[in-house]
Amino acid sequence: MELIRGIHNLQPFHNGCVLTIGNFDGVQLGHQAILKQLACIGERERLPAVLMTFEPHAREFFDSAKAPARLTRLREKVLALRETPLDRIFVLRFNQALAEMSAEHFIEDLLVRRLGIRHLVVGDDFRFGHRGVGNLALLREAGERLGFRVHRTATYRLEGRRVSSSWVREALAADDLKQAEVLLGRPYRMGGRVIHGERKGRELGFPTANIALHRLVSPLSGIYAVRVHGIGDGTLPAVAYVGRRPTVDGNCILLEVHLFDFSKDLYGCYLEVDFLEHIRGDRRFDTLDALQQQIRVDTQAARALLAV
Repeated sequence: MELIRGIHNLQPFHNGCVLTIGNFDGVQLGHQAILKQLACIGERERLPAVLMTFEPHAREFFDSAKAPARLTRLREKVLALRETPLDRIFVLRFNQALAEMSAEHFIEDLLVRRLGIRHLVVGDDFRFGHRGVGNLALLREAGERLGFRVHRTATYRLEGRRVSSSWVREALAADDLKQAEVLLGRPYRMGGRVIHGERKGRELGFPTANIALHRLVSPLSGIYAVRVHGIGDGTLPAVAYVGRRPTVDGNCILLEVHLFDFSKDLYGCYLEVDFLEHIRGDRRFDTLDALQQQIRVDTQAARALLAV
């Protein structure tokens, strides 16, 4: 799968494709159904299946304080999309110029002239262009005039409800990891590179791999039993904390992972963490001794849940 970042990296051979457009945050089952539909059209037409997505999300650009928690950062999303039948991901920077682009210019310049779309797959609630005036009807009219076909995606439902990224966030906020796993088709996962921390965990007898989440808001908070990818083959069991570390007056959202019976240096490694069971919520402790005792209890709970 090819990753194209920015209009300036489009090449002449990228012209001609079947396309879908969206944030695809989480790459949940509804997204996967759209990509399967896209890939079927691409295979039939002998054209590459391409996803156009945006960075940052439009809601983060317009009002970061009110933007919902991201399920996936860009790298996490790309890794999840590699498991789908996509041929290319085209990442378009969402900036003021894109926000002010008219719907007509978006279609004629970007979709037709630069990408050469032959088929476009979108939902009936898809909006685009300045002030969101572009819609399915406008796309179909343009398609008849400019030579591409528009396909409406079918709503993907589970338990009578439309599967959406909002539903996944709702499940995670309620620490219903099993429901989130059903909606995603896999355990909920966050990843990142291991950075140097303050070594508080080591001082408390529980060394951790610290991962900066680079999120404005985290969809999770608290203590979890997890399994970790990125260290050799397979996965390793661990207990993880997500939060701002109120006991030590932390000021950024951090993912801390204590791997059981593990002592190797992981600085600089990219790890992926599957969240399997919720143990407890985040809270402040009056003393480090109280925190240390609770970490011991949490670790035992995680071992029991993971049967290790």
